[in-house]
Amino acid sequence: LEKMSDEVRTMSLCGLGQSAPNPVKSTLRYFRDEYMAHIRDKECPTASCVALHKYTVIPDNCTKCTLCIRNCPVDAISGSREEVAFIDKEKCIECNLCYDKCNFMAIK
Repeated sequence: LEKMSDEVRTMSLCGLGQSAPNPVKSTLRYFRDEYMAHIRDKECPTASCVALHKYTVIPDNCTKCTLCIRNCPVDAISGSREEVAFIDKEKCIECNLCYDKCNFMAIK
């Protein structure tokens, strides 16, 4: 993005074309980490991008109650009363049921 915006600025023959990359350059300057998370890690740090959101279990918060496991409509969550829940990201359909049912904020 940075190289492309530099090229646009350099190659443009009019003022509008030369200033068109400014929003990209500005957001890269102030939000480079967010860009990198989206591009490299395929994650959205603010959880705003629904397409990139993947549910995970926070082990320290999981009480092994199995509510998330019992409510998952596609059996994407494994675990038991003896082990912390684990969400299979390939099976998960992002329905939000596990998040809604967890009373311990163990799903993010």
